[in-house]
Amino acid sequence: MSVSNQSRLYGLLYFIIFEVIVFFGLRYLLSGMGMDNQMQAENTILPNWVKAVTFILLYILCVLIAVVLVSNMVPSKHRGQLMNWVYLSLAGMLIMLVLIF
Repeated sequence: MSVSNQSRLYGLLYFIIFEVIVFFGLRYLLSGMGMDNQMQAENTILPNWVKAVTFILLYILCVLIAVVLVSNMVPSKHRGQLMNWVYLSLAGMLIMLVLIF
């Protein structure tokens, strides 16, 4: 296995670990917000909207902090891969947003 493939494999492993930690951390933090049962007589849109927006903002904050930390720690030859992981995490955010409800 070449060095480039090995570094991508390590990057994928760290990316998955980061995503799992952030997802379960935000799920725990936001567990008291929103309503699980959508079929109610009362309006459930506002509490769930607040939960969704809070999740998105906190998730983007976590990604930005991780990007700043990682870009300072990795060698310059691997910094080109960083934006690909950021775009992948933003796509994963949409999946997590569905799973959190």
